[in-house]
This record gives sequence, C-alpha cells and structure tokens, in this order.
Amino acid sequence: MSYRDLEIWKLARQVAIAVHRMTLQNLPNFEMYEEASQIRRCAKSVSSNIVEGYGRRRYKQEFIRFLVFAHASCDETIEHLEMLFETSSLTNELVYHDLSAQLDLLGRKLNVFIDSVERSHRTDRSDIPNPASRIAHPVS
Repeated sequence: MSYRDLEIWKLARQVAIAVHRMTLQNLPNFEMYEEASQIRRCAKSVSSNIVEGYGRRRYKQEFIRFLVFAHASCDETIEHLEMLFETSSLTNELVYHDLSAQLDLLGRKLNVFIDSVERSHRTDRSDIPNPASRIAHPVS
C-alpha cells in the first residue's frame, strides 16, 4: 500500500489544488505574494504532512504526530481563507463556500483518521521493542 491509496491524502491533494487555482483565478494581484502565497503553502502542507507521516508509519507515534501537523495546517488554511473573504480580497461567495466546505470535511476526516491510527496504536504495540530482546544471551 502507498500513501496514494489513502482517501485522506486524495482529499487533501484535491483541496490543495483547488486552493492553488483559487489564488490564481480569484484573488487580486496585490495578494499574490502575501496571503495567496501563504494559503497555498498551508494547503499543500496538509497533504505533505500526510505523506511524511505515512513514510514514518512504522513508528505510529511519528505517524500520528505528522497527522496532527496536517490537521493544524488544515485549520490554518481555513483561517487564511476566512481572512481573504472577510477582507474582500476573495469576493466570489460560491468559491469561498465551496472551499470552506471542502476544508471542513477534510478536517473532520483527519480527526477520524487520527483517532483510528491512535486506536490501532493502543492495540498494536509492535513499534515498542521487546525488553527481552535486550537481554544478553550466553554463547554456547
């Protein structure tokens, strides 16, 4: 299995692409190097953190840590989107509401995914070395 098989990664990637397009098509030029740049980085950070965490999935606490980073980036993306809308830099209400709904869904799915990884971590402690493996065995 690859991170590309994860539904949560696919959704995060779709949202990042939608945010990227929104910044190029719906924002005034003066926002391109400030808020537009920042919201693009936040949105792309969600999928990037999922990928990096997946690469560390053997150590479930690391995986969970990166999923939490992904969730925080999702929240940050929402904050930037709301700021763009409330300052009238983003004036297309349909685009705003669509992206807002996608980000809300992504955040909820990330919460569920994090919970499922944590539950599996509590039941499968294979990432913790067996203490008996550290005992020196006499050579026969």
